Amino acid sequence: QLQLVESGGGLVQAGGSLRLSCAVSGRRFSSYAMGWFRQAPGREREFVATINWNGRSTRYADSVKGRFTIARDNAKNTVYLQMNSLKPEDTAVYYCNAFAPPRDYWGQGTQVTVSS
Repeated sequence: QLQLVESGGGLVQAGGSLRLSCAVSGRRFSSYAMGWFRQAPGREREFVATINWNGRSTRYADSVKGRFTIARDNAKNTVYLQMNSLKPEDTAVYYCNAFAPPRDYWGQGTQVTVSS
């Protein structure tokens, strides 16, 4: 069983940056792939980025490619999402996800609001 706690959200102007963190407690963090998803009001939850267990493989949604960077520190049981050049359409609740099928865990989310 894992517990995921996101932090780092907030209000930022367009063009600004934020870094989200997801602290994970539980066993064998390094055996899980990690991901970030987001959900805007009235929309489905969507994929943002994912990183494999050792951090050597990442994948991004086209909408954030070149602006967002996912990283992990297995010594600290933490995954990060560096978000640069933020746009109003990035406004959403951002969720951290840990998955190693069939196990799948989610955090409670952190709000990111980008003003124009």
